[in-house]
Order: sequence, then C-alpha cells, then structure tokens
Amino acid sequence: MKKRSRDIYKKTIKFVPAIGWMTVIFILSSRTGDEMNQVLPLFQKWFPFMNDFNWGHFVAYFLLAAALDYGFGRRAERLSMKLLIVALCVLYGVTDEYHQSFVGGRMMDMKDLRNDGIGAAVWVAFASIPAIRNIWRRIAGTNKESPPDQ
Repeated sequence: MKKRSRDIYKKTIKFVPAIGWMTVIFILSSRTGDEMNQVLPLFQKWFPFMNDFNWGHFVAYFLLAAALDYGFGRRAERLSMKLLIVALCVLYGVTDEYHQSFVGGRMMDMKDLRNDGIGAAVWVAFASIPAIRNIWRRIAGTNKESPPDQ
C-alpha cells in the first residue's frame, strides 16, 4: 500500500467511532414512545430525578462531538473545526428529529435539537481546557509534535 493510501486510510478509520455512535443514536431514535416509556423506570432506579429522556440529547451529542473530535485529531483544535464539529452535530440532530417524526409516539422537537447543539458545544468548550485537551490528545493518540493542520 502506498504511503498516501495508508495516510488516507488512517485518517478515515478514525471516524469509525463517530459513525458507530451515530448508528446508536439512530437505533435509539427508532424506538417508539411506548418502548421508551417502558425503559424509563429502569433508568429511574439509578437516577431517581429523571422524569424523561431529554437529558439524553445532551449526553448523546456531547459524545458524538467527542467522537468527531477524535476523528479530526489535532485539526479539531482550530476554531473553524470546533465550529464544524458543532455544526455537524446539529445537522445530524436535524436528520434525527426528522427520522423521529416517522416513529410511533415520537415527534420532531426543536428543544431536542437545541439540546443536541448544547451537548456538542459543551464538548468543544470542555476539550478546549488546556489540561483536558492534553489528556484527550494523549488518549486520542495525537502527539504534540504533529501540527494541528495534519
């Protein structure tokens, strides 16, 4: 395999976690309202303050933003890439809400979309904290020597 092909492969494979997490979001969005209501009491045993799954949008899109950040590597440290990560998460949230409009007992909700964007923005802000960023880059396997645009 040529060096250029290997580099493209390495960059592409880093997006597998984001694609996997998008699949999880899609599967969860495919559950009917009745199915979600049956699962809620299980979560309430561990988190008694939960009234519904609205908080799940924050968590799901926080994790999606983290997975996209992982895929972009050091490039994600640039402001333009941070904005792109949030925009991609919101765009996926739009498709998720549209998808839910076809699922029984579910509907499109702009508050969910807002929460998706907030979750993604919180990740971007969190990952911008220098101590967190250094730990994250170590976990993500991007070394300090490589410039942010590679």
